Amino acid sequence: MYSWIFWFHILSFTSWFAVLFYMPRLFVYHAENIENEGFVKVVKVMEMKIYKYIGVPAMWATIISGAYLAYEFGFSGNGWIHTKIFLVLILMAYFFSLGYYRIKFLNDECDKSGKFFRVYNEVPTLLLLAIVFLVVFKPF
Repeated sequence: MYSWIFWFHILSFTSWFAVLFYMPRLFVYHAENIENEGFVKVVKVMEMKIYKYIGVPAMWATIISGAYLAYEFGFSGNGWIHTKIFLVLILMAYFFSLGYYRIKFLNDECDKSGKFFRVYNEVPTLLLLAIVFLVVFKPF
């Protein structure tokens, strides 16, 4: 059973990270083309669908399967897993911030630039590097 859950966890976090990487890119296009009403209308639908229909289920599938794996692996004496959980909590906060910006764009209230979202798009990359490092090397 462990291998199946692990397989599912890998698929889930891959899907979640696809959203974490793509949403800020959509925000770049949205912010830089705000005057193009037809384009903005399409991007708003894309933002909603990727966030609600892919991102939210993938996040919860990642968290639930990861919690099961952590339980099976054991929490005690594994500082790396506690650090990983902390980084995942930061990742969740980042994901919810994408939902916040999505709503701001939906209501035509977002004042952030395309440049801001280009930089903001690097956050999940840094977190992914740190999380994978912890899983592979288990430094603590």
